[in-house]
Amino acid sequence: MYRKLTATHVFNGHRILEGDPVLITDNTGRIIELVDAGTAGDDIECLTGLLTPGFINAHCHLELSHMKNAIQPQTGLVEFVQQVIQKRESPEERKQECMRLAEEEMYRNGIVAVGDICNTADSLIVKQNSSLHWHNFIEITGFIGSVADKRIEQATQLQSRFREVLPGQPVTLSPHAPYSVSSRLFQGINDRTAGQLVTIHNQESIAENALYLDKTGDFLSLYNNLGIDISSFQPTGRSSFQSWVPHFTQEQSIISVHNTFTSPEDIFHCKSNLQPSPFNINFCLCPNANLYIENTLPPLDLLRENDVSIILGTDSFASNHQLDILEEIRIILNQTGGSVKLEEALQWATLNGAKALRFDDRLGSFEKGKTPGIVLIDSIENGTITDRSRARRVL
Repeated sequence: MYRKLTATHVFNGHRILEGDPVLITDNTGRIIELVDAGTAGDDIECLTGLLTPGFINAHCHLELSHMKNAIQPQTGLVEFVQQVIQKRESPEERKQECMRLAEEEMYRNGIVAVGDICNTADSLIVKQNSSLHWHNFIEITGFIGSVADKRIEQATQLQSRFREVLPGQPVTLSPHAPYSVSSRLFQGINDRTAGQLVTIHNQESIAENALYLDKTGDFLSLYNNLGIDISSFQPTGRSSFQSWVPHFTQEQSIISVHNTFTSPEDIFHCKSNLQPSPFNINFCLCPNANLYIENTLPPLDLLRENDVSIILGTDSFASNHQLDILEEIRIILNQTGGSVKLEEALQWATLNGAKALRFDDRLGSFEKGKTPGIVLIDSIENGTITDRSRARRVL
């Protein structure tokens, strides 16, 4: 039994199509073909709005779902990190219920796949019964070199647990951030991730660059408050981005998250030192979280001008009021004054994200044989979304 769907607008993962396209699927949502209405026959369902493949949430922390509204907005990253450490503990039953509700919210909002940061095994139960695709990133921290081997061992054990419970889901080791991972720990992660996909929080605060440039800035107070002795740390005299990138030498693909304070020099360094290497960096933007924490947005014009791969994420409920990729798109369109069009932002949210998470064989576009999910965005006016626009699943 087939379904035939069309709408006011149809975005296929690459572009908004002209004419009268009709999407033909089976009842599971597998794409049979995309044809012109003149050859589609009868029984076409005509919807009002824009049809798009399901969204890819390339960066989330499901296990922090119980922290919604727990941290005051716009505290700055250093205070935010301290608040997460202080407030992340909660009764297990509450954590499981909040994760379940968060997963359901993402599903309703048209998200089909998630790049999820995991520090614990808390999310295993939800993911066992989830309709979403997950890439699980086992996050590792340790700014003191002497703890590197222990942290690698702990993370590898957690990785094995994920593989045991969720055998169909990819799971890879990843560094937390340049300000929380020592050179020795970076080396250990590099040794264990050859050819794999990893992710890292990058330049979410100006203090991160200050740390690496000349060992100054707000992170010094964080280490002091946490009792971490960083006397052995030597600044590189370069930005954090230019300092961590060289640690990866095994043809990894990287999702660099936030990039709020990434500079033209960082992009030049990336392009001049990594090309034509197969090493690949995807720049994941989480604009609502950036506004929530630092009240600052990443340099979108810079990234677009340099034709880098841009993808989108929501971050967690600790730093966002919702887990909704359409809300991330809305912020981008509103803040860029029309320079970013809906079509481009949808590319970031669908096919770019699917490629970055290595799910593009099944997700990201309306291509024969894929099951990308089908989402309808309503209240489209003049070819773009409005304040009233919402996304909902069709299949």
